[in-house]
Amino acid sequence: MIEVLRIAGAALWAHKFRALLTTLGIAIGIFTVGVVMAIIEGLNTSFSEQISSLGSDVMYIDKRNWFQGRAGWLLHRQRRNIGMDATDYILERAQYISHASPRIYQRGNLKYEDQSLERVAILGVHADMGVITGVDVVAGRYISPIDTKHRKAVAVIGHAVRENLFEFKDPVGRKMTINGRKFLVIGLLDKQGQMLGRNLDNMVYIPAETLLKMFGRRWRNITIAVKASEPGLLAEARDEVEGIMRRYRKLRPGEENDFAINQQSSLQELYDNATGMLWMVAMGIGSIALIVGGVGVMNIMLVTVTERTMEIGIRKSLGARRRTILWQFLVESMAVSAVGVVVGFGLASATALFIQKSTPLAARIPPTWGLLGIGVVVVVGLIFGLWPAIKAARMDPIEALRYE
Repeated sequence: MIEVLRIAGAALWAHKFRALLTTLGIAIGIFTVGVVMAIIEGLNTSFSEQISSLGSDVMYIDKRNWFQGRAGWLLHRQRRNIGMDATDYILERAQYISHASPRIYQRGNLKYEDQSLERVAILGVHADMGVITGVDVVAGRYISPIDTKHRKAVAVIGHAVRENLFEFKDPVGRKMTINGRKFLVIGLLDKQGQMLGRNLDNMVYIPAETLLKMFGRRWRNITIAVKASEPGLLAEARDEVEGIMRRYRKLRPGEENDFAINQQSSLQELYDNATGMLWMVAMGIGSIALIVGGVGVMNIMLVTVTERTMEIGIRKSLGARRRTILWQFLVESMAVSAVGVVVGFGLASATALFIQKSTPLAARIPPTWGLLGIGVVVVVGLIFGLWPAIKAARMDPIEALRYE
């Protein structure tokens, strides 16, 4: 086998430029699939980090489904709004739910001394929301049940609000205004980053009842965030919450739910479907390129067999067996494929590194893709190198020695 490898290496080195050109199709196929997979790997990491803020054991009860499309939105907007009392209704009856909080969204304008911010996200929540999101308070404290009960004008802010409004001053204990009304800053949240294009650090949290008093409650729909008592009981918690909400909404048996229970897995499923289509397209393009490259490998190996007819005749006349000749050309075919794989992976790795350095996307080629490269070398080398190798192995030594 060592002698076969030596001969194959020498043959390729003698025509190295031709071998390199022959493998362009394979290199392009590997490069295409490699770059797409590096991007998908980066997207997977980024997406997982972003949706982690939703909580894997957290559900969001709303009257609409997430990402339902225009038709679904038009249908579900006719549903009855969910009221504030639904939060206590769930907590009083649920066994698999440990925490629940309303989550009311509103835009507001902030001002502190000469600094101002417009259309900042204002979220009305209860004390349980701090536990549900799991975000640490790095200074001060979170909203308490007393703040909610007495509709206190207090606020917990994100890092971006602190940087842009307070210019890195300690905000705790200072007063700012939200739409002209004074609020005491009682806490500063740890950095959270982005989620689906939304800056989670550019938000202000105030007691839900204070928000309703300030902005009004008429026609306002409430989203309720609920946390399962244990991550392993999420399915039981979901079934329980569904039953409780059906009783709360007074739905008869057989009636369709007029509310939605959204969770992290819904986003993950949508994302997996989107990247799955991207993966299939990349595999299609890569497969076509590999077939083109494989045909090129077969062509060059047939030319090589013709050019080395005399050599084959001499070797067979000296006692070389058919399987030795067969393996020699199969190894050469796989070596040519290996050149294409190495070039393709090299270009894909360089592109992934460039994307990683020049963009926020952590693109990278998974280490397991080395096994894919070995698989491509073996499969393409064997399939497209088999016929030339058989042709060489079957040559009659006498006829081969007569070849000029």
